[in-house]
Amino acid sequence: MITLSSDFGSPYPAAMKGVICRESDARIEDVAHDFPRQDVRAAAFWLTQTLPHFPPAVHCVVVDPGVGTDRAALVVRAGDHALVGPDNGVLAPVARQLADGDGFEAFEWIYDDPASTTFHGRDVFAPAAATVHDAGVDSVEGLSQTVPADEWVDLRFPDPTLRADGATGEVLVVDGFGNVITNVPGETLDGAFGETVAVGGERVPVRRAYAAVDPGDRLVTVGSHGNVELAVNQGRGDEAFGLETGATVELTR
Repeated sequence: MITLSSDFGSPYPAAMKGVICRESDARIEDVAHDFPRQDVRAAAFWLTQTLPHFPPAVHCVVVDPGVGTDRAALVVRAGDHALVGPDNGVLAPVARQLADGDGFEAFEWIYDDPASTTFHGRDVFAPAAATVHDAGVDSVEGLSQTVPADEWVDLRFPDPTLRADGATGEVLVVDGFGNVITNVPGETLDGAFGETVAVGGERVPVRRAYAAVDPGDRLVTVGSHGNVELAVNQGRGDEAFGLETGATVELTR
């Protein structure tokens, strides 16, 4: 299996699929092609929420603001999975997760001048993913196109500041429903369900489900990602709380 993830929208992923189908008989599965455009950290977060649910596969990821520059192309072996994409940090968080504490191995993918300096998804990463798939994850270091990477961009999500009475965190992403996903661990709300917490000084109910408050009302909850989430039942939390990606969030019990 080869999975594809990008910020391309349409029709660019179709060209990547065409290249893979021409070079491999791999099954192709789309993860998403509507990641926030050129937002490496947001894509890295969503990969941690999706790729671990797949069986062993080659995951081709293209969120690449540096396309056409001297940034390297990487193949990362993490457990039974391989990741193919630009060396800008987008692969690092999910690689650590897929490696399950065993560490991961990064290789630079050596390529000739591609047909386009603006579409490495088609000309570099798709053929790399097909080659890695057909060779097998265990054979990555033996490929003529790979050399061990001496260093790579090791993106890490920011840590919150935890206190006895709450936390200071940051908005990691806002999902398509407008739910504000923070970096504050859900354990911060232990014992607070059914009560309220202050978000930026305003008390908001803490509930386990969106529908536990009336439509249009705000709530604080823990999302499927395990982090504190600010939301609105049948509405947009980002608008109601006035928050966007990267904003600081103050929670006080």
